[in-house]
Amino acid sequence: MNSATVPLREHDRLMTVPEVLDELGGVSRRTFYRWREIGHAPESVKLPNGELRIWRSDFEAWLESLRERAA
Repeated sequence: MNSATVPLREHDRLMTVPEVLDELGGVSRRTFYRWREIGHAPESVKLPNGELRIWRSDFEAWLESLRERAA
């Protein structure tokens, strides 16, 4: 994939799973991966080494969607 096909996300960054878990106030890694299995986790990017990253903007949008469902 070349840089022309990757969308530019100004002021965005990729978060690690531990960073996401910390932001969620201590959700366990196991719970996060279970949410992924059932399709309830934020969208993620799988790196060639197998690690996951989550764009901060996707994480924030996911949190907002949870808030809207709770209202």
